Amino acid sequence: MAKIAQVMIPETSRYQLLLSCPSGLSLSQVSVDFSKSHDRIPHPDPDLEDSIAQVWEERTQGNSSLFNGQKFRYGSYCLDGDGDGDEVPHVCLRLGLTDYRTFVGTNLSSLWERFLVTSEDDSVRCRHTSSPLGNGAVIETSDKKIIVLRRSDNVGEFPGHYVFPGGHPEPIAVGIDDSHQLQKDGETSELLNKKVAQEMFDSIINEVVEETGIPASSLSSPLFIGISRRELNVRPAMFFFTKCSHHSDEVPRLYSNAEDGFESTQLHTVSMDELKRMTSRMPGCHHGGFALYELMLQRLKNTNETLFTST
Repeated sequence: MAKIAQVMIPETSRYQLLLSCPSGLSLSQVSVDFSKSHDRIPHPDPDLEDSIAQVWEERTQGNSSLFNGQKFRYGSYCLDGDGDGDEVPHVCLRLGLTDYRTFVGTNLSSLWERFLVTSEDDSVRCRHTSSPLGNGAVIETSDKKIIVLRRSDNVGEFPGHYVFPGGHPEPIAVGIDDSHQLQKDGETSELLNKKVAQEMFDSIINEVVEETGIPASSLSSPLFIGISRRELNVRPAMFFFTKCSHHSDEVPRLYSNAEDGFESTQLHTVSMDELKRMTSRMPGCHHGGFALYELMLQRLKNTNETLFTST
């Protein structure tokens, strides 16, 4: 059996942009292929594979609040159209199913690099990791400030670091069980894919409401701006951009009544320059989220586009 050690997260970590959509994509431009073919492939080394259960057992013994749950697994994507001319870009996300236990035992294990395959194809390189798809929202207030949270010292990943509000889209929210099926009979795979795509957009609004206290009615429809992956333990996250109708001075009052107060201890509304300085204290995937936001702003500057109309 391979030796297990606690992972130490460094103060900074790098990122890779897997997908950039600087024009911002609406729900109608994002589809999902949810299939078992995008699930994690077990590692051929039985000792390494067995280490997943050992890591989970050690983590749960030290923290009674940890519990397992289903997550969407990021596999890859396919892109139709480049946004030039009259062609409307469209992204299909290829998603499988994983769980938090496997995430802890692969991506968050001290042995995470051993689960990787040498390949320039990202889906091949990470085929043995859990790779649950997280999400984050770059929220712009009415006075052009950006909302950032400081993570609690009690969380398992990157305590005390700055992040954009977010979390995970949840399979349970659309009634998916651990066998890739909806709990209701007669649902087609096409309908299931549509429900999962809807959850990608619904979940980020839900996360923002829960973590910041900003009501959903004050947020514009989110636009998907891309996917980043931090190089440390190859953690993927999708990012969205949305506008908030509140002035930055009003947001702290809303935050004081936020439903989910466990994961963060402070909310900041910052300028672009301040945000850029904060990236050194962001997890790599959120630093990548900032990079995606920069690319979006650059495209708007170059094209004089209006990104969206408010709901």
